[in-house]
Formats: sequence, C-alpha cells, structure tokens
Amino acid sequence: MRPEREIFGLSGPTHLTAVDWTNTHHRRSVAASLVAGVYGLERDRRKNRHGPIDLALPWWEFFHFQVFHVLKDDVDSTIFGAVYEFKDADPAPDVPKYVIAFRGTILQPDNAPQDIKLNFKCFRNKLHESSRFQLAIQYVEKLVALAANASVWLAGHSLGSSIALLAVKNTVLKMDYFIETYLFNPPFLTASIEWIKEERVKEGIRFASGVVKAGLSLTADALKHREYNPFVLLAGWSPHLFVNPDDPVSSEYIGYFEHRKKMEEIGAGNVERLAAQNTMRNIIKCAAKGRELEVALHLLPSAYLTTNLGKSPSVIRAHAIEQWWNPDIHCTRILHQFQK
Repeated sequence: MRPEREIFGLSGPTHLTAVDWTNTHHRRSVAASLVAGVYGLERDRRKNRHGPIDLALPWWEFFHFQVFHVLKDDVDSTIFGAVYEFKDADPAPDVPKYVIAFRGTILQPDNAPQDIKLNFKCFRNKLHESSRFQLAIQYVEKLVALAANASVWLAGHSLGSSIALLAVKNTVLKMDYFIETYLFNPPFLTASIEWIKEERVKEGIRFASGVVKAGLSLTADALKHREYNPFVLLAGWSPHLFVNPDDPVSSEYIGYFEHRKKMEEIGAGNVERLAAQNTMRNIIKCAAKGRELEVALHLLPSAYLTTNLGKSPSVIRAHAIEQWWNPDIHCTRILHQFQK
C-alpha cells in the first residue's frame, strides 16, 4: 500500500521553527513526521545504523519527542511502529504526552513478504488476527491507562492507518476512551467508485448500494440489537483523515462522505444513515460492551476529512506521506458528523 522510498531527507519539516499546537497544519505535520520516523527507524535497522548517525532521530527530536518504545513484528522482527513520549513531564493541554505511530508497506527484501501478507489480511478482514495488531492494541490500552489525564495520539500511514484505525475502534468500544487519531491515506476496503468520471453513473451506483444496505439495517435481528450498534457508539469520535483524490487506496473516502451529505440535502438522510452503517464485507468481531460486536474496519460515522487539492505527478506521490507536511499544500478540511 505504498512502498518506502528514500525521499524523507534528514530531518522533519524545518519550516516549523516553532510549533503552534493549536494550529491544525502544525499538528498534522507533527503526526506525519512521527510516522516518517517509524520508516526511518526501520531503514536504520536494515542498514545497521545506530547512535548519532541515525537518520530517523531528527523526525522526533525536532518536535521534542523521544522514543519510548519500538514495536517489532513477531514474525520477521522488523519495526512497524513506535511509541513516542513528549520530553516535558507536564505538557500543555494541546500537546500529546504519547504518540503511537505505525508505518505503511515497505517493498524491500526484509519487509515485503510480511508487509504484503498483512495487506492481504487487511483486505480479507483478518488484520485483527495478526501479531502486529495484537501488539498494537496492547500498547494502546497500556498508554491510555498510563497517560491518566494526559493526551494520547495515534497516527498511521496506509497499512499503518488500518492498524491504527482498528486499534482505536477497539479502544473506544472497549474502554469508552476517545483517542485523537491521524490517518494518512487510509485504505478504503471496497471497490473504488470515486474514479468513475461520469457523475450520474457514480451517484446512481452509490444510491442503489445505499438502498440495499439500508434494507439490511431494517432486518429483525439488526433492529433487535441496534442499541449495541458499534457504528452509533463510535459516532462521537472524529478521527482526522488525510486523502488525495489521485490516490486509489484512499480516494473513496471523499465520495463516501460527499454522498452522505448529498443524501441529507435531498431529504434521503434517513436512508443514508442506515446505509452508512452497513457493508457487504470487511466485518471484524470486537469484544466490547460486555458482548461481541461486529465492526467494519473502514466505515466511519464521523471524521475530519482533509483532501489534498494539489495535482500529484504520480499515483505513488499521491499516496506518499511527505505531502502532509508540505508548507505549500492546498487542501480542504471538512467535519462530517454522523447524526444519530
């Protein structure tokens, strides 16, 4: 879901000489840089770089973080995530005490076999069975307990976004704890309609699909258990999604939320609210609220959707992490809030 390339440079975004933690662009740049630091940690591991020549180090040092813990895959011992800790013992309310970041796919000999296998698990609804996810959720729950009243962030890119997304959904449902989450180029795990050029065809497909899904929501079993509907239980949590229209992996989130808005405008909001809660596939079982709930990995009730409006020279660049700390980025940011 996006190969690693040697394009990160040697430091974080140096235009941020001082971080304004209330600025959404600054917060996005910090989260993206910490994800880039995980890519750097794995590059350093592969090339046996240690100590002051580490190329990963500037990505968190620049923002006054330190590595609290490194997450390694049990299968191939590669680094897929990192827990960062802010150096100040008592950070300001807008500053996270801990950030857990997850990288995406790396197409290098040491990484490709396991990374590709996990991509297939993701699309086959089996990501929750992977050792990476199991380790990730352990640390998320530990840090939520450890942080007390301090802030915890999660961030991920591509495959790492899927891990972060599932981990947060599990934590919200199980612990009723909302985590600030930054998802860069998150995979939308159904066939993309967004790339269809004809708007009428595209909307027709979405409308027909919505009617079918709404019908599924009205089954007797669904109505009987709607008070345990995880989609509704997650409605108060609004992760930050960052997508590019030229990225086939994540672009469908644009149409997903825009269609919901259009349905509200034409008076079909009730149908779409039912449809939005259902998917034909990608169901993952999650133990929460004292019972086993079925969670669709990619579906989101609410989100801050940031769309990069700049033209990307290639699909690879449209899916790249570095676009998200670019000081010249031209993007829109819209809050899509699910109405219960």
